[in-house]
Amino acid sequence: MSKMFFERLSALDNSFLIFEKPNTPMHIGSTMIFEAGELARPDGGIDADAVRDAVGAALPFIPRYRQKIIQVPGSYRWVWVDDSHFNIDYHIRHTALPRPGGDKELKRLAGRIMENHLDRSRPLWEMWVVEGMDDGRFAIISKVHHCMIDGVAGVDLMTVLLDVNPESKRPQPGGFIPRRVPTAWELLADGVSHRAMLPLRLLRGAGAMFKEADDTKRELLVRLRAVASMLGWTMASADDTPFNREVGPHRRADWYAMDLARVKSVRARLGGSINDIVLTVVAGAVQRMLSKRRINPGSVDFRVLAPVSVRGSDERGRSGNRVSAWLIDLPVDRVDPRAQLDLVREQTRELKESRQAVGAELLIDVAEWAPSTLLALGTRNVTRMRLFDMIVTNVPGPQFPVYMAGARLLETYPVVPLFDNMGLGIALLSYDGAIYWGMNADYDLFPDTSEVVDAIHESFAALEVVAQAASDELTSSGGEVNIQPPAGSKSAAAGVGEASPAETAVADTTDEQVSSSPGEPPGKVTLN
Repeated sequence: MSKMFFERLSALDNSFLIFEKPNTPMHIGSTMIFEAGELARPDGGIDADAVRDAVGAALPFIPRYRQKIIQVPGSYRWVWVDDSHFNIDYHIRHTALPRPGGDKELKRLAGRIMENHLDRSRPLWEMWVVEGMDDGRFAIISKVHHCMIDGVAGVDLMTVLLDVNPESKRPQPGGFIPRRVPTAWELLADGVSHRAMLPLRLLRGAGAMFKEADDTKRELLVRLRAVASMLGWTMASADDTPFNREVGPHRRADWYAMDLARVKSVRARLGGSINDIVLTVVAGAVQRMLSKRRINPGSVDFRVLAPVSVRGSDERGRSGNRVSAWLIDLPVDRVDPRAQLDLVREQTRELKESRQAVGAELLIDVAEWAPSTLLALGTRNVTRMRLFDMIVTNVPGPQFPVYMAGARLLETYPVVPLFDNMGLGIALLSYDGAIYWGMNADYDLFPDTSEVVDAIHESFAALEVVAQAASDELTSSGGEVNIQPPAGSKSAAAGVGEASPAETAVADTTDEQVSSSPGEPPGKVTLN
């Protein structure tokens, strides 16, 4: 008999299973558009078997892709176990658009795929190979449950599944031998033992914190203030807007590509981080959409949640969620883009100094202590309280081309799930000199998602005008400014993008990650 195996989900990973309801599936994903290249078949189709074989060769590096969840009896907690009936053909799907398919048809398909739940009786991922696209392209629409990965782990997953060399060939893996699934009694006994060891783990964690701190008392005070700051935010609900109504079961997908060089040019002229530029663009877009609905933006406090990575450099390759959060009031009441940027920059500076993300992380750690029923109630109350109006998540990706079975990745548009009463979510991923915006919207609350794309385009264009004016003013006054001229957009609708608020809260490495050298691709990792 094979050795028994199971692995507990963290309280945060568990929460994404509890958040999930009939109208709010909790998977993240992406729509990746490739150059067909050698995968093109003579009949105009795509060699989906080659994609399946490439993913199959990567499975030894992604153990979670052959594991499923089972619920601990009598609780709201789950564990990972090996799937003894794993079949890759269930997870790799092959479909086609009516030829010739363009972005419009692909967006419709992406919305329909993203609105469907993943099957909890199987490993929680799917990949849809989509042929029938025009201009010699094909797409892969991927879905992975949020309990398995966060945005940064998603980029690690991207480096495992895709190659930096179009000629890369991987040997096919040997046979998969699943380990024994624990019995209900074994899970219950482990739960008792786990809770009994929690006080010891807490003391060890506190000891490690004090050992690393230069000033123990100061570090303790900073963390207590961070928790108090986070709790203060949670005492007030976000304002009601037309975007925040009860969501239905159906979704619309849309996307937008921005040239990273143009975003960096604006940042060089106006200051702040690329993250600040992104949040300012979102503020301007929301202001335009509110005004279009004849709502005075000055009467609305519009709050966004920006996930913040707390993943250390030694945690690269770990699956699961290692995220905290910033809660940010977007200055939608201001018309001047420069004033919006100044207010956003001031908030992010204060958030770094107050270390609000650390406070949120500590609250998440406390959840590990909570009985599963209390954890479930707390998780559900978070969505009922509606602490934010929208999620804006922004993750740095590789700044060099990557390939799937020799096919070059051209564009990649990420997807963030919608929560209760949240009609629009925005996710960004930087890749190969561009920032790709992915919009996931409720089908009825946003009958025309091109409105969102247009608002983002107009908001960034206004910010560019202000940046150019600032540059001209500095030049005319005899000052010196070292900037790059705005580069042309990669797409018809030009725009912006960057790395996530994530990395900037813990360490100011965001811009370095976005501008990593094309000659230095990351090595392969195993996503455990």
